[in-house]
Parts: sequence; C-alpha cells; structure tokens
Amino acid sequence: MSEIDLSPAVILCEPQMGENIGAAARAMANFGLSDLRLVSPRDGWPNEKAEANAAKAQHIIAKTRVFERLEDAVADLSFVYATTARDRDVTKAVRGPVQASRHIRELEGQGARVGLLFGRERWGLNNDEIALADEILTLPVVPEYASLNIAQAVLVVAYEWRKAGFEDPDAAIPFAMSERSPLATKDDVIHMFEHLERLLDERHFFHPPEKRPTMVRNLRAIFQRQQLTAQEVRTLRGIFSTLEKRAPKVEE
Repeated sequence: MSEIDLSPAVILCEPQMGENIGAAARAMANFGLSDLRLVSPRDGWPNEKAEANAAKAQHIIAKTRVFERLEDAVADLSFVYATTARDRDVTKAVRGPVQASRHIRELEGQGARVGLLFGRERWGLNNDEIALADEILTLPVVPEYASLNIAQAVLVVAYEWRKAGFEDPDAAIPFAMSERSPLATKDDVIHMFEHLERLLDERHFFHPPEKRPTMVRNLRAIFQRQQLTAQEVRTLRGIFSTLEKRAPKVEE
C-alpha cells in the first residue's frame, strides 16, 4: 500500500484565467506540492492555456480536481488556511507564512490533511469562504500593494512550506557547495601563483622592479579571496599556458 501524501492541497476558488492556473501549478511543482483543486473555474476544465503555462507541471494539471462548491473541495481536509491580505469582519487567528508553514508541518506530523485556499484574481475570497477556513494566512506585503497574482501567492506559500520541512532551510538547495569541485589545496594555489608570476615577469608586468613584492602580494590576495576550487585552478592554469604560448614576448 502506497504512503499517503500529506502535503497541502492548493484550492483556487473560482479562478478566472487559465494562464494563472497553469502558473500556479508550476509554482506548486517547484516546491513539491501536487494536489491542485479548482472551484468553479470561469473558463471550464480542462483548459489549454493552463496546460501551456504549466511548463513541466503537467502531472499536476492532469490530476487536478474540479468542484462546484467550496464545501466539497475541502470536505476531506482537517484544517484550511484562507489566504488574504484584507481586513475582514470574520474574527480568526492570523499567521504569517513562516509561522503558518511550521504549523502545517506539525499538523502533517499528526496525520492531518491541510488546505491552502486562494481567492479570485480580481477580489480574492468573500467572508463566507473565509468562514469555512480555520485560520487566515497573510503575507507581509506593503499595504499599498497588497494584491498578489494567484501564482505569486502560491509560490510564496509553497516556498515557505517546503523550507519549513528542513532543520536547515538551505539544506534543500539542490546544487549545494558540497557538489562543487573540492577546494584547491594550498600547494595547487601556490603553483598557480608561481605560474602566473613567471608569465608576468616575462612580459615585464612588474614595473618598477622594487614594487614587485607589493604587486605580487596584492595579486595573490585577489585570488585568495575567491576560495578557488581545484577545477578552477586547473582552468586558470590552462588559460595561463595558452597565453604563454600565444602572446609575443616584449623585446628587451
């Protein structure tokens, strides 16, 4: 029996544009969400524009579920966050994306399914829809520009949810420093310095001669700040060798 996916469901209430649905699906895929639910999409479903804008998130589009009523879309969920930046008459607890994401992870640990409810492009969620949610999730936007595109809002919330799943938020970065070529040894770096300095000596770069020690120290300091990898040192020495072969020598 396959393991139940407890990642949050994303519910778009009466979305108007297929492009936004597709972009939201792509944002979900970026950060590991896959359960997309639509409540009465204006242009019906399936939607060619949604598919075109989903990029590599076709697997999400393919299994998207459509509901006529919001009540049916949230029926199997244990906890729902309504995303809104506006003041409402409904009194509910309000959390920011970081705190809400940690709370969602706690609920997932208890085996609960959570939903993230997003409103229409033009005017968001109404009070009756917010009343079906347990809490409000709002983003720390500038008040004068509080309205976000649906896909943008989904992206921010999905990002915070994924980050909350790691003790070190940067641990999820796929191309970490550990995957780079190892740092060069001091011996490799020193030989690179000597190679470059020999080439510069041949071209009479260090002038006047009495300033050579200071110029060498400054030159070495430039490279030392870069924390060069072994591959980078090999590349630089290859460049030096090419210049050594091609550059004409300055006549005495």
